Order: sequence, then structure tokens, then C-alpha cells
Amino acid sequence: MKISVPATSANLGPGFDTLGLAISLHNQVIIKPSKFHSVSLKGEGSHNPVLKDNNMFIAIFNDFYHNLSHKKRHFRFEFFNEIPLSRGLGSSSAVIVSAIASAYAIEGIKLDKDKLLNLALAYENHPDNITPAVMGGFNVASVQDNEVKYIKKNMPNTLKAIVVIPNRPMSTQLSRKSLPYKYSKEDATFNISHSSLLTAAFMSEDWEMLRNASLDKFHQKYRMKQMPELFDVQKTSLRSGSLMSTLSGSGSTLFSLCYNGDSQRIEKELKKKFPHFRVLTTGFDNDGICVED
Repeated sequence: MKISVPATSANLGPGFDTLGLAISLHNQVIIKPSKFHSVSLKGEGSHNPVLKDNNMFIAIFNDFYHNLSHKKRHFRFEFFNEIPLSRGLGSSSAVIVSAIASAYAIEGIKLDKDKLLNLALAYENHPDNITPAVMGGFNVASVQDNEVKYIKKNMPNTLKAIVVIPNRPMSTQLSRKSLPYKYSKEDATFNISHSSLLTAAFMSEDWEMLRNASLDKFHQKYRMKQMPELFDVQKTSLRSGSLMSTLSGSGSTLFSLCYNGDSQRIEKELKKKFPHFRVLTTGFDNDGICVED
């Protein structure tokens, strides 16, 4: 059995804890019956031995598998990770949704994506990352009565994602602590209006509107102060032709969106100016998590 789940970029500027989309970087896991438990890990995180011994995927998988099957079986888990760890690209959400889906699939129990999404909510109480990880595409999501309400829009193949991945992480917990305890009515109105405009721009494919619609007063400037170089990355990306450039999740990655024809030039400029950061250009994922028997 092989399970594949995409990376995600959440918030997208003003859509704090609400907006997110899936990009074509994937974590895959192959699960095989085995005489004893074993784990192999390649790609991102492969040089961290702690991940093999203290693996969140296996802990969640075991919880669900034992509750569903009431059996003891051993498996070999082969992980192939493309999603950078602790860089704001949804690595934790990818682990959560793939672990739950795997447990159901191993037992041959059909699990629709809406139910998977709501099961994942118990581990990740903000829907901005788990929704695109499950559904793919661009998503607007909120939580009501412990249930995710969402609307999905497929992303066109005329656009590219450019992610600038710093050589060090930003702690999500510390990042949240840097945010104000209260916001003014003016800042709240600013973010509501820009989040609404950004959503409308994605839904109507008015890409030229994104630069203005993606402005934010809730979280980006506070978080990016922990890594001031990100302000320059953002300015460089926009100056080079990106349609929008926002902090991905809580950071430290900066996500930019651009037309296909502009992607090589923007990537080249970013690599030239920030040689100590990793710059990747990729497409978008409209499928979300995939399970293959």
C-alpha cells in the first residue's frame, strides 16, 4: 500500500487559520506486512534518528489501527519525504492525515475525505493546512461544532508556486506567542476585507488582484521579525514579478505564486540574492491525499 499527501501553504497573507492550498511536494509512505516492526526514512528528516524512534505517523496509525482491528500485526513503514520539516509547509498535517487514512485502508474500511478531514481535526485544530492536504487545491475552511466546513477550488496549470525555504526553522508555538493579544477594529476590518477579496480573486481566477488582496495586518510582520531576511525575500519576489508573496503558515518558508512564464526568472533572481536559502518551483496539487492498494 502506498499513501501520498501534498505539502500545503496556509494563511496566504490575510486568511489567518482559514485559507490554504496544496502544492506538488509530497510525502509518501509504503506499508507492508512484516514479521517485525521496522522503519526506513529517506528524504527530508532522514538524518534525524529521533524521527525513526519517535514517529508521529506510527503513533497515530497504531491508535487508529488497534481501535479498528483489535489485532496485533507488524508492518514495515517506508517513508519518502519531500516536505521540509518545521518550515511552514504542512509537514505535521501531512503526517496526521496520511496516518489516519493508512489505518483505515489497511483494514479495508472505506473512509471518505470529509470524514478523514474531521478525524484529523482532533490532532490539528486549525483547518487551513489539513483541508488542502486532504482535498487538494485552494480551500476556504472554518470549524463549526467540531466539523470542518470548506469550499475547494482547483488550481490551474498556468500558475506555479515558488517556495523559498530558509536554512533554519521558526517554532510554530513561539511564532504564535509573538502575535498581539488584541487587534484593533481597523486591523480586523483590514484583514476581513483582504481575506474576502483574496478568496474572491482565487475563485474568479482574477490573478492580478492577488498582490493587493494578499496584504495582512494580523501575523506576518510579527512572525517575520524573527527572521528579518524574509522581508527582503518577499520584496525581491514581488519586484521580480510574483503575483503574491506570503509567509507560508507560521514560517519560515516564504510562498510566492506566479505565472508559468515568469517562474524561471523569479527563481533565478531569488537564488542569486539568497544563496543560503533553498528555492524550489513547483506546480499545485488538486487531488490531495491518495491511497493506492
